[in-house]
Amino acid sequence: MEQKFTGANFEQEVLASDMPVFVDFYADWCGPCKMMAPVIEKLAEKYDGKVKVGKCNIDEENKIASQYGIMSIPTMMLFINGKVKETVVGAVPQKELEDKIDKALS
Repeated sequence: MEQKFTGANFEQEVLASDMPVFVDFYADWCGPCKMMAPVIEKLAEKYDGKVKVGKCNIDEENKIASQYGIMSIPTMMLFINGKVKETVVGAVPQKELEDKIDKALS
């Protein structure tokens, strides 16, 4: 199950995490973000115990969004040891995300 990342927990849950963290930056009004929601849920199931998967609402957390230069959504980032390892912008097939995660983990 995916988590919700906010200004209150981003540092702890994402940057200080001892496991890789996949963050979906989204907004409730964004069509492509809605299309990606089931894909993100499947990733959370597939990588359970290996990668922490969660969402960050850019409207509620615009400070985090601007910190990471989020210009268009959905933007998905994979953090390893507090650093951005992979970035994917836009609605993409699940396989593409899995390939990037697998590559970053290997």
